Amino acid sequence: MLHTSSAFNQKSSNSQKMEFTFSLLFWCSALLLATLLQLSKRQSQKTKQQQPPGPRGWPIIGNILDLGAMPHQTLYKLRPKYGPILWLKLGSMNTIAVQSAKAAEQLFKNHDLSFCDRKCLIALTSQNYNQGSVAVNQYGPYWRVMRRLCNMELLVNKRIVDTAPIRGRCVDAMIQFIQDDSAAKRSRGEAGAVNLAHYLFLTSFNVVGNLVFSRDLLDPQCREGNEFFHAMDNIMNLAGKPNVADFLPLLKWLDPQGVKRNMTKHMKKAMEIAGKFVKERVEEKKSGRLKSSTKEFLDVLLEYESDGKEGPDKISNHNINIIVLEMFLAGSETTSSTIEWAMAELLRRPELMQKAKEELNRVVGPKRKVEERDMDNLPYLQAVVKETLRLHPPIPLLLPRNALEDTKFMGYLIPKDTQIFVNVWGIGRDPESWDEPLCFKPERFIGSNIEYKGQNYELLPFGSGRRICVGMSLGQRMVHLALASLLHSFDWKIVPEALDMSERMGITLRKLAPLEAIPLNPSL
Repeated sequence: MLHTSSAFNQKSSNSQKMEFTFSLLFWCSALLLATLLQLSKRQSQKTKQQQPPGPRGWPIIGNILDLGAMPHQTLYKLRPKYGPILWLKLGSMNTIAVQSAKAAEQLFKNHDLSFCDRKCLIALTSQNYNQGSVAVNQYGPYWRVMRRLCNMELLVNKRIVDTAPIRGRCVDAMIQFIQDDSAAKRSRGEAGAVNLAHYLFLTSFNVVGNLVFSRDLLDPQCREGNEFFHAMDNIMNLAGKPNVADFLPLLKWLDPQGVKRNMTKHMKKAMEIAGKFVKERVEEKKSGRLKSSTKEFLDVLLEYESDGKEGPDKISNHNINIIVLEMFLAGSETTSSTIEWAMAELLRRPELMQKAKEELNRVVGPKRKVEERDMDNLPYLQAVVKETLRLHPPIPLLLPRNALEDTKFMGYLIPKDTQIFVNVWGIGRDPESWDEPLCFKPERFIGSNIEYKGQNYELLPFGSGRRICVGMSLGQRMVHLALASLLHSFDWKIVPEALDMSERMGITLRKLAPLEAIPLNPSL
C-alpha cells in the first residue's frame, strides 16, 4: 500500500512538472510573440514615418479607387495637402508620385540609376513585347545595347535630317486630304468641317510607316498596311485601358477584364504583318531590288540581326519586330495628340493663331510650302509647341519607373520595387515654377532658355535621365512641321462643340471630343 502511494505521488509529481514545463513554454512563447508583434509594430511605425505622406488606403485595394479616371489630375489636387512627394498603395504595389520641379531634379540628378528600372503593364508582356522593347524593358545589358543603338545609329541627327523629305511628303498628303474632304462636304451643302484628330493620327502613322518600311501603309492598295493599322490601333487602346490585374497579382492569371487575352491576339497579328514586311525588305536587299540609296531605319536594325543567336550586339528577328511595333506605338499617338492640342489652344485664342500665321507669312511667304529648315526662324511657333507640351504632355505621368533598391530620397525611405510616377502634367501647372500656370501663353518662352530636353525640370514632357524618350528629336520635328503646315495652308474657322478641352486617358492624353475645324482659303 505504501508502495502504491509512493508510485502515485511520483506520477503526480511528474505530471506537475510537465504542466509547469508546458505552462512555462506557453508563457515564454506568448511573451516572445508579444515582443515580436511590438517590435513589428514599432518597425512598421518607423517605416511609415520614413515614407512620404499620402492618403489612407482601403484594405487590399489601397488607393486604386481614389485615383479616378484621370490620375494625373487627382494627384495634382492632392499636392497642397501632402506636398510634392506623395505615397500611394495601389493594390499590393508601393507607389510614389513626384510633383514638383525640385523633387524631379533630385530624382533625375541624384537618383536616376536607383530609379531607372521599369514597371511594365501586364498587357505589354504579350508576345514577350516587354523583353524586346526599349521603352518598357527592365534596366539591364539588353536595354543598354538597344539604347546605344538608338542613340548612335537609329535616331542620330543626321539620319533624322536625311528623312525630312519623307515627313514633308506625308504632311503634303495630309493637307491635300483635308482640302479634298472639306470641299466634298461643302459641295453637299455641309459646313466643311474636318476631323483633324483623325487626319493627324493617320499622317503620323504613315510617317512612321515610310521611315521604317518605305511605304504608305494606309494606301488603299496596301491591304496588309490597313490590317496592320487596325491591329496597332487595338494595341494602343488596350495598352491605355486600366487593368486591375496590374495592381493585384492574384488576378494576373485570371485576367478578369480580358486585357491580356485580347492584347495577345492583336499583338500576334501585328507581329506577323511586321515580320512579313521585314522579310520583304531582306529579300529586296539580297536581290538588289532596293531602289533607295538612303539607309532607312529598318536597314540599320537588320545590320544587327542575329542568326538565331542573341549576343551583346545582335538582335533576334522577334525583337526586330518588337522594335518596329514600338516605333508605331511611340511615334503615332504622341505626335498627333500634341498637334491636336496645339490647334485646339490656338482656335480658342484667335489672336495667338494670327501671330503664328503672321510669323509664317514673314518667314515662309505665301508662294511656297513650309519646310523643316524654316523652323529655326520661327520662334513664336516653337513657343506655341513648348506651351502646348507644358499644359498637355502626351504621357502626363511619364512611363512608370521602378526602384532597383531601397533608396533615401529627399529624407524619405523608398523601398525596393516601388513604382515612381513623375506628374509632368502637374509640374507644368505648378505656380512655384510658372506665372499664371493655367493660362496658355506662348510668349512666356520668347527669350527664355527653357527647353524640353530633360535639363529644365519644370518642363519634362519627354522625361529626363537614362530613360528620356529616345524619339524626342524625331517627334518634335514632326510636330513643328505639321502644325506650321496646317496654319500656313489654311485659315481656320472654329466648330464650337469641338473645343471642349476635356481630357481622356489612353496610351496618351487626348481630347475627349476629337478636334473638328473648318479649313478656309487654301493658300497654295
